[in-house]
Amino acid sequence: MDFSLFYFADSASASPRGRYGLLLDGARFADTHGFAAVWTPERHFHEFGGLYPQPAVTGAAVAAVTERVAVRAGSVVAPLHHPLRIAEDWAVVDNLSHGRAGVSLASGWNAVDFALRPEAYAARRDSVIATVHTLRALWRGETITMVDGAGHEAVVRAFPPPVQSEVPLWITSAGSQQTFEAAGRAGTGVLTHLLGQSFDELAQKIAAYRAALAARPDQDGRVGHVAVMVHAFLGEDPGQVRATVEEPFTAYLKSSFGLIARSTASVVTGFDPDRLRASDIDFLVRRSFETYYASSGLFGTVDQAGTVVRRARAAGVDELACLIDFGVPEGQVLAGLEYLEQLRKEHT
Repeated sequence: MDFSLFYFADSASASPRGRYGLLLDGARFADTHGFAAVWTPERHFHEFGGLYPQPAVTGAAVAAVTERVAVRAGSVVAPLHHPLRIAEDWAVVDNLSHGRAGVSLASGWNAVDFALRPEAYAARRDSVIATVHTLRALWRGETITMVDGAGHEAVVRAFPPPVQSEVPLWITSAGSQQTFEAAGRAGTGVLTHLLGQSFDELAQKIAAYRAALAARPDQDGRVGHVAVMVHAFLGEDPGQVRATVEEPFTAYLKSSFGLIARSTASVVTGFDPDRLRASDIDFLVRRSFETYYASSGLFGTVDQAGTVVRRARAAGVDELACLIDFGVPEGQVLAGLEYLEQLRKEHT
């Protein structure tokens, strides 16, 4: 089992050293303690995740302060960008990191994000696989034909040339087995989470992913790679850990509630989030906290978290991407990384 760090902070998060102190200090820790990667997401127009509108920018910052750890996007919202721009941005990160860049591509789910490119919303899911193929070609130095500003055809390629001959790619899935299978057919990894899916359900989807990967004509024995994002904070005393995380994590979940509820309302007939009472929202958020804390995150002691790691391994997970920036004060988060390192050592 590999372990990595994942970031998705509320935009209000800040330390005395600024909003990105925890990102850079955590990246340095990951780099010197054998963690596999540091992931940063792409989020727009909302406090939930709002520190990360452009993962190539944060990835470049991580690359500049590290030497070994992989620098990954978790995720680039593919329909919002031309593949040529993704190739350019991440080739820069690959050069700055001396060949440590990796990208997970997502279709996007929040309609408001597509204010940046509204024409891409309807076909957003189909565009991810198309981006995989184009991005790989551009990364290898191949050209594509586009129409320039004067209306003429222009043959272009991406610069600078990357360091890696192939770009490591994942496809982000919110839990759809069809997305797992599509990733297998495309020969990418999968980045997912435990929101709305159990380990047993995840195991079935991973099996389907590996079967699709094995059926590829050019399959060379690869088994693929599945990374699962989990919220994480560990310590010596389980009661103290719960007392430390309950208030900030509950607030963090509540900050996401309106965004997720409105997205749900756009696809579920009859659901109106404005009709929910404050007490209803508090109940749902508290229930979500209990689920995350008990079975869908790495919380408590190293021994308690080991149970979740073993379940993840049994399901076929290759990497746990530990989301650490959900509101716990920065100093406590950094101190807690020592326990996460103990867990990594025991299960790597």
